[in-house]
Amino acid sequence: MSVLAVSYYGWDAARDLDEHMVTTNVIEQTVANRPKPLDGAVDILLVGVDSRTDAQGNPLPREVLDMLHAGKYEGEQNTDTMILVHIPVDGTRAVAISFPRDSYVQIANGFGKHKLNSAFARQRNTTARDLANQGMSDQKQINDLAATEGRKTLIKTIEQLSGGSVTIDRYAEVNLASFYEITKVIGGVEVCLAAPTSDPKSGANFQAGRQTIEGAQALAFVRQRDNLPHSDLDRIVRQQVFIGALANKVLSAGTLANPSKLGELVTAIQKSVILSEGWNVFTFAEQMQGLVGGNIQFQTIPVGPPRDTADGNVLSINTDEVKDFITNLVKDPTAPSNSNTAPASGDHGTEVPNSAITVNTRNSAGVENLARRVLDSLTAKSFSPGVPDSGEPTQTTVVQFPPGEQANAERVAAALPGKVPVAEDPSLPSGQVRVVLGSDFAGLDVQNFAAGLRAPADTTGVNPPAGTGNDQTSATDTPPLTADGTRCVN
Repeated sequence: MSVLAVSYYGWDAARDLDEHMVTTNVIEQTVANRPKPLDGAVDILLVGVDSRTDAQGNPLPREVLDMLHAGKYEGEQNTDTMILVHIPVDGTRAVAISFPRDSYVQIANGFGKHKLNSAFARQRNTTARDLANQGMSDQKQINDLAATEGRKTLIKTIEQLSGGSVTIDRYAEVNLASFYEITKVIGGVEVCLAAPTSDPKSGANFQAGRQTIEGAQALAFVRQRDNLPHSDLDRIVRQQVFIGALANKVLSAGTLANPSKLGELVTAIQKSVILSEGWNVFTFAEQMQGLVGGNIQFQTIPVGPPRDTADGNVLSINTDEVKDFITNLVKDPTAPSNSNTAPASGDHGTEVPNSAITVNTRNSAGVENLARRVLDSLTAKSFSPGVPDSGEPTQTTVVQFPPGEQANAERVAAALPGKVPVAEDPSLPSGQVRVVLGSDFAGLDVQNFAAGLRAPADTTGVNPPAGTGNDQTSATDTPPLTADGTRCVN
């Protein structure tokens, strides 16, 4: 039984949360008060907005804004954080995919190509103007209806980017005060910084190493992007590690089984979070009890070099590459595939698709982040991403395969530069290969291939652009970022 049910008060508080949440009607296929059961994959869009109001639309007090270093509000509310959370059928794991705010994408509903974080505001402003022109005079009603349409356009834009691989069925929106309110209730979360950093704009002022942050510090941690090596991409990393730590703590028995803490948490969520209609939070929390530690993985869509446009400096993206990246991450790994019966080299049989081959990469060349960068390049070619790691130094690059699956290894080898040999390794599970990158790896010297290897920012799943000064990375390859433990980041 869920830890939420340890006391009558726990049930009562959770029911109160569902009954008094601020909701928005943005998921058309969701019927109010009939939440979608966890009998299929769940796709949630988590959005952070720079709103200066609470969930009820009330302005935040000036002293609160000053404490949160909110700065001057220019009246153009944007969505600065966009994370797609995909939870497969069994509900025991999840992948959270971040979308950089400056990604240059096609905005849904005919708005053209702009920064992704403007999708909400463009539709909201257009709808508000249209409603006023139609004679509507109630400003609150205009604001509410316009915000709803803005959310729908953002949802549709993200779905388009996925190439149809996800259909968002739940939406959660948090504002500036959310991090302050929620972290104060749970007693903060532990984070770790690789180096000391400060930024007057966000109010960030942190020392290196592990530290517990809450309230205004928590907001500064997830908002800072100045004075970071990779700017907004490092901020995405901050958000990922923070959300992972927050999820771990909130889903733990120490928080949800404490009646007093649970009541305070319910109040904080009601003040600062907006959810799509038909989302029974209590039932969902029970279903999500398996989502702790390494079961939550964080990734970021691949981005290309920044460039100047009429919208300012943007991050270029390849829509086909993004679609393949998301599709590979959200597919059900338990679904049957033909990888177990892949024909060996020279045999006759049905050829499996790249997506049925899981590729692991091992850096044995001593080149920083090489395993991660090669894995990103192969994932862009529709191979399923495995785990990047580091191994003992070796000279020879080789693609290893399990017995009977040489054809899979040859497919991967053909996607790499140069002539890469293959070798059988009985320790590998069926359907997987391992690329061992030695010091002879041709990608180290082939400019065109190297240009496609996007170096991630310090020990995370983020893919910043290559060739833009974003190569200040950690000295070792690491597995994808998860909510398990505390990892040091920029």
